[in-house]
Amino acid sequence: MSQPTKQPSALLQAFHRFAHNVAHATGSPVAFVSAVVIILAWAVTGPIFHYSDTWQLIINTGTTIITFLMVFLIQATQNRDGRAVQLKLDELIRSQTKARNVFAALEDAGEDEIKKFEEEFRELRKNGLPGDHAVREAARRTQD
Repeated sequence: MSQPTKQPSALLQAFHRFAHNVAHATGSPVAFVSAVVIILAWAVTGPIFHYSDTWQLIINTGTTIITFLMVFLIQATQNRDGRAVQLKLDELIRSQTKARNVFAALEDAGEDEIKKFEEEFRELRKNGLPGDHAVREAARRTQD
């Protein structure tokens, strides 16, 4: 009997939706143009406020707060997207009969194991092995 899939909490779902929407919106041309307009407006007001400490503090505080919050939102979105891409790649690897399933979980491998695979593929490329032969050779090396 299989266990029921645990559903993420409503708060977690809302956060993922929010992070995705913010990342999408801030990556748009409209967001970039808006940021440029804000910076220009701030720069133009410099002479009006005699380039005071308060005038400088406004842009410094605003950009610091926005940057601090965006780091977390972007990281959350990147983590989720990375996991989704990894799952898609895992599905493609597992669906190929000639592929080695060991690559499906390579993101969890240690640095030494990854370096070993890099060297193996560098060697296969250097030897110029044709596609099918390279796959068979790589499979043989895995069994050794």
